[in-house]
Amino acid sequence: MISKELLDILACPKCKGDVKLTEKKDGLICDKCKLLYEIRDDIPVMLIDEAKKIDS
Repeated sequence: MISKELLDILACPKCKGDVKLTEKKDGLICDKCKLLYEIRDDIPVMLIDEAKKIDS
């Protein structure tokens, strides 16, 4: 699980905007870029090339 402190300092690597935790707590979403950054083994993968496009 990602700590609140880490979540507060993480930003989208593409736009430098805020990211929020998904409901399932399995990724971080940037609403501005419409990208999902997965969390693997409790580590957020903040690589633009590995981010997944989302529709909402």
